[in-house]
Amino acid sequence: MATEKPSNAEEEYFVRQELELRKEWARENAARTAQDEKDRIKALHHMKCPKCGMDLHTTELHGVTVDSCPTCHGMWFDAGEVDHMLEHEQTGLFKRVSTFFRK
Repeated sequence: MATEKPSNAEEEYFVRQELELRKEWARENAARTAQDEKDRIKALHHMKCPKCGMDLHTTELHGVTVDSCPTCHGMWFDAGEVDHMLEHEQTGLFKRVSTFFRK
């Protein structure tokens, strides 16, 4: 019994299928690599002081948990923390600080 040779159309179909599979694998691999790099960078910098690089500690300040550096004494606020803290203190220094952070 003779084996039939695939037609050019069949060969082209399988070549395209293989190409699409390789492209999909490359996209998935690139996305995975990008996410791994993002996770690696986050792990290097998570809870590190942006000013001096030392470990940050959490501190309670006017009802808000803020990140503070015991080395350079910097205080770092996450999004919305300043507004939340200043909602309760709208007099004196806190009012002036509030206008500064809301610009």
